Amino acid sequence: MNDSLLRVRDLTVEYSTHKGIGNALDNINLDVREGQVLGLVGESGCGKTTLGLSIMRLLPRFGRVAQGEILFKERNLLDLPEKIMNKKIRGREIAMIIQDPLHALNPVFTIQTQIIDILRFHKDRLLTTQWKGKQLRNKAINMLEEVGIADPLERLTDYPFQFSGGMIQRVMVAMAFNCNPSLLIADEPTTALDVTVEAQILELLKSLVKRYGASVLYISHDLGVISEISDRVAVMYAGNIVEYADTKLLFENPAHPYTEALLRCLPGAEVRGKRLGTIPGRVPDLTERPKGCKFNPRCPHVMEICKEKAPTMLDIASDHSVACFRYENHE
Repeated sequence: MNDSLLRVRDLTVEYSTHKGIGNALDNINLDVREGQVLGLVGESGCGKTTLGLSIMRLLPRFGRVAQGEILFKERNLLDLPEKIMNKKIRGREIAMIIQDPLHALNPVFTIQTQIIDILRFHKDRLLTTQWKGKQLRNKAINMLEEVGIADPLERLTDYPFQFSGGMIQRVMVAMAFNCNPSLLIADEPTTALDVTVEAQILELLKSLVKRYGASVLYISHDLGVISEISDRVAVMYAGNIVEYADTKLLFENPAHPYTEALLRCLPGAEVRGKRLGTIPGRVPDLTERPKGCKFNPRCPHVMEICKEKAPTMLDIASDHSVACFRYENHE
């Protein structure tokens, strides 16, 4: 088993809303292993992006970590001064790609300016302390070429709005790998793209992850994408991890009713011409979580105990854990 690069332990994150305080994350535990891709999947509103932002320590002002640890290379990120996070961790050791790259780029600066700013900011990691303008520019050109930007010399002086969605996401991938990070957090990086471009970006990510030896937390609501890119999968529902398994094992033998329901919604050749499955109801509001198992109002296997008590994570096989009373002796 590979060592864990990132370990999240008992992490609870609270959001202040107009309805009161609600837990966006509730006692989260997960590991991202060295050189592997962990897929984090669940419906919108389950807390996936909140987890990514918590790791980067970029929660909005109305959010706070109530308890827990985020251990990266055995250092608790929650204890680090902001100056260290900004200079030594974000964009350097841990990089993040978001769903809408135009929100991450400044529209009034060229791509060249924004890439070179990152190179200068982290110049000690890249051993570019003595690099001048020409060397920095050549590095930026090489990066764009590496991610498949055609005519990188000409495109370098373009502004973000002059790129298509797929091309600007390639720029963001280049910027993410700028400093050869140990961990990449990819938050729905292909959701806004058409299926052809999505496939290209996924292939690009896989090749760069292999080349640079990075670990990845890949966040998505799309099980098809998760199956293609992930080594292991964590299924999240309403702020909890409900299942955790090797990717092949999870898709062949899902254990949690929520995972089973998600897979029934997945299109494929075997269901062609048939109506896809749906999950009745919706993810509960932050401040209106049901008592007991949070999935119990939508679960076809609900028992009385599910309405009274929250299940704990239980190992049911090697590298396969689930939080469900169907696998517990609760007599």
